[in-house]
Amino acid sequence: MQVVHTVAELRATLQAARKPAFVPTMGNLHEGHLALVHRARELGDVAVASIFVNRLQFLPHEDFDSYPRTFEGDCAKLRTAGCDIVFAPGERELYPEPQTYKVQPPAPIGDILEGEFRPGFFTGVCTVVMKLFACVQPRVAVFGKKDYQQLMVIRGMVRQFALPIEIVAGETQRAGDGLALSSRNGYLSAGEREEAVQLSLALKALAERVRSGVDRAVAEADATTSLARRGWQPDYLTVRRRADLQAPAEGDTLVALGAARLGTTRLIDNLEF
Repeated sequence: MQVVHTVAELRATLQAARKPAFVPTMGNLHEGHLALVHRARELGDVAVASIFVNRLQFLPHEDFDSYPRTFEGDCAKLRTAGCDIVFAPGERELYPEPQTYKVQPPAPIGDILEGEFRPGFFTGVCTVVMKLFACVQPRVAVFGKKDYQQLMVIRGMVRQFALPIEIVAGETQRAGDGLALSSRNGYLSAGEREEAVQLSLALKALAERVRSGVDRAVAEADATTSLARRGWQPDYLTVRRRADLQAPAEGDTLVALGAARLGTTRLIDNLEF
């Protein structure tokens, strides 16, 4: 496995690659990330993972400075997973001048759900992903379904800019009790970790009630209230149509999505049904 830190090194290393498959990460890796790398290995002739904590997608009060940087451990995990190239640029390498050109997703997908509670988040995500795509020039990129809205935003960006990249979705990886794996799970205390599975259980119950014919708005309000009574601070628990995350109509395939804060840790999850 090669570790490169500059765009020039990366391009030289990839010169002979026919079908690079790419997994962008912010590091602090877990088995969910490694599953995406395994998928990339199946899809391309060279598997590339990036490690870059992207300042542009953090709000001023969020955890950019405290976000865990675990580079040596991450590289060890990627090596074991069969990653071929790790691209780990410094901030000045990826943003050598202020990034005044930005990619802003349309409001109907970018300003709802995560975009409502984290304004500007998807502009930061799209901008860094577009830049990483320009550096790596992959033919395939793998994104996890755990960040469901992000996956849809990236797919839309690739489609509208006619980028020659296939976006592949990796299934959400879960702990034995059902908690979606996340880098931020490490922030949870022992007691919070035990409680954290309640988010996925709430989404499962919400999906079952909507599927059984309960009014969607009623089911969403009940799910939110039930989670709040357990000491959570929910941002949203909602059911949307998978196609565009808008309010569903009869016959749509659906997804339940939730985001809530447990203590100081904000967790997200989703369930297709």
